[in-house]
Amino acid sequence: MKNQKFTNYKKFYIFFNILASDLNKYLKKKKNKKFKISNKKKGNFEFDPVTNFDKACEKFIISKISKKFPFHKIIGEEFGNNKKKSDYSWVIDPIDGTRSFIVGNPTWSNLISLNFKGEPVMGLANFPELDKYYLNYDNKLAYVFENGKKKRIKTNKKVPFHFIKLAAAFHGALPLKKQQKIPKFLRLMQYPCFDALTYAQLAEGKVDAVVQCANKIWDIHALIPIIRASGGIITTWDNKDPVMAGNIAVSNNKKNHKIILKLLKPAIK
Repeated sequence: MKNQKFTNYKKFYIFFNILASDLNKYLKKKKNKKFKISNKKKGNFEFDPVTNFDKACEKFIISKISKKFPFHKIIGEEFGNNKKKSDYSWVIDPIDGTRSFIVGNPTWSNLISLNFKGEPVMGLANFPELDKYYLNYDNKLAYVFENGKKKRIKTNKKVPFHFIKLAAAFHGALPLKKQQKIPKFLRLMQYPCFDALTYAQLAEGKVDAVVQCANKIWDIHALIPIIRASGGIITTWDNKDPVMAGNIAVSNNKKNHKIILKLLKPAIK
């Protein structure tokens, strides 16, 4: 059983599409209602916002998953772990980009991953304000659903390193001393990084590399299978499995990824 592979892609693909539709209908009803903001951090200069909208979204998503798969484990950013024992687990970020949501930036999203034996195998990245969502069908096919149409997405593998569009953000998580060790990489940071949207844009060939710091599992798990199914390379900065999150690097091809990791290496030490 330890070597058992995930094969139920079609079953969960159907469920994810239904979930995306139900979630967007729910969000439209909630769209213009007032929301309250609170800070999850208590330090004077720390701000990790959460709104009652985040919590309501997570409750809705949990209710849909629990109804269909009552024995599955669920891990949510706001309500934690239901502590059920199952080979299947769901990881939820109800609002990825809460700061964007608060100020009215439409790039926020809902991120939901299905994990099998701890490995993210399917992911949904839903962008309600942009009227589109991203979803992998299996480990080789990923799609964007927009304006009622489904389109296969692929990374742009042909772009060489000296032409890459690199988007990066450290979110205050990389000390200045470490940034000073990677001047060549800093000069490459020419494109904006909009949280999950930028990862999705890499998966459809619009961006060629994405680098971020201090990701939690709910920030990245849903994006891992989408990126891989579209042909992208995703690891930690020290070239390890991204399943544990942390500092993440994503590239359009192996050659460019190797160069990016080499440029980032001084900041790891």
